[in-house]
Amino acid sequence: MRTINAIRMGGVDVLPIVEGGKGVAVSNGLSSGNWAGAGGVGTFSAVNADSYDERGELIAQRYHGQTRRERHEELIEFAIRGGIAQARRAYDLAAGKGRLHANILWEMGGAERVITGVLEGAKGLINGLTCGAGMPYRLSDIAARFGVHYYPIVSSARAFNALWRRAYSKAASLLGGVVYEDPWLAGGHNGLSNGEDPTKPEDPYPRVLALRTLMRGFGLGDTPIIMAGGVWWLEEWQNWIDNPELGPIAFQFGTRPLLTQESPIGEAWKRRLLTLKEGDVFLNHFSPTGFYSSAVNNDFIKELRARNERQVAYTTEPIGEHEAEYGVGPRRRLVYLTPGDLQHVRGWEAAGFTEALRTPDSTLIFVSPEKAQEIVADQVACMGCLTQCRFSNWSHEGPEFNTGKKADPRSFCIQKTLQDIVHTSDQPAAVENNLMFSGHNAFRFASDSFYSNGFIPTVKQLVERIMTGR
Repeated sequence: MRTINAIRMGGVDVLPIVEGGKGVAVSNGLSSGNWAGAGGVGTFSAVNADSYDERGELIAQRYHGQTRRERHEELIEFAIRGGIAQARRAYDLAAGKGRLHANILWEMGGAERVITGVLEGAKGLINGLTCGAGMPYRLSDIAARFGVHYYPIVSSARAFNALWRRAYSKAASLLGGVVYEDPWLAGGHNGLSNGEDPTKPEDPYPRVLALRTLMRGFGLGDTPIIMAGGVWWLEEWQNWIDNPELGPIAFQFGTRPLLTQESPIGEAWKRRLLTLKEGDVFLNHFSPTGFYSSAVNNDFIKELRARNERQVAYTTEPIGEHEAEYGVGPRRRLVYLTPGDLQHVRGWEAAGFTEALRTPDSTLIFVSPEKAQEIVADQVACMGCLTQCRFSNWSHEGPEFNTGKKADPRSFCIQKTLQDIVHTSDQPAAVENNLMFSGHNAFRFASDSFYSNGFIPTVKQLVERIMTGR
């Protein structure tokens, strides 16, 4: 194993290991502060982070506004307050060591307002901004305003080329690094393009080499690339370390920091990670963002898959094979199905899936009455946590503040489920019935001897283990 040396990032020398940011309170000040304190780059999430009252008690994010726009303003206030709280906590724990980054999603609701508010309230505490889930052209402007480095997350050289030419070339000195996130192996939302097959992973080396070649053309040969997604043991990446073809490389760990003593996730979630098998992490297209995402294939994902499979196309008039009448809703408004699809529907109804919900694609999905009530209630309670949401049809663009499309019941309220799992994941039922993001390598917890007999390390112990190469 080659020696792992410090790397120049954000103007200082740090260990070339980065804690990946995980949204909605999963990467917080406790985990990131300890990671930075161990000499690496700690990353806390500024996506609806937790905040605390004067007694240090968690403030539950409950909404009282009567409209989505009113609740959206509450959400932004929660997010700014939480981001500042986590920045302060991380800064105190890091004690001047390593680097501290705040992670945001460009497609989160009010992203620019949130990160601006956090940076204003936590001046001098945050060294860098990481940002993905979209094309964050204004990231460099925000970084320049506050004098912090920025780290865009991309999944291809093509994406970085667009960002650089349109915006980042004007703030080149503050570009601390570029995060290459493998769209097939990383956890959470993935940057698969329309031309890439989710079932056919590509070798990251040629893709990262293409990114480095592009960056050299822009005079960024010494700017680090941070490899994210699929990283477990550094000995598996020996040909990347000190490789003159690739230039300076650091490695991001998103999944492994979940299983530490400082990780804020609950005991049931941690124990579940220790039991995962290869293939248990599922690349799906259910997210209300419209992106692919990687999550554990639990009952939550299985219900979404089943919901989407109980689906038939309909027409509002008899056309071709769509000649079988079917009544939808309390008023039994007529639509037309094929005779074969009507037989499927009768079978689903007999199994208890009696409620038909319309989708934007002129299809019907069939769910139980209880699930239908839950879906409608979640859509009504929308607080605009995304720039655009296919589940609720929210959009942050006025004057109507909606996408102009029907709300899609094949998706889900992402804010609700991510808040639920992180704050109730000491309960096995919560882990089974909520979205559990994960990188595809999570099954390795079960076979890695470091975690034998259910051992859960501290962040310091994990960093020390990583720096041995394994």
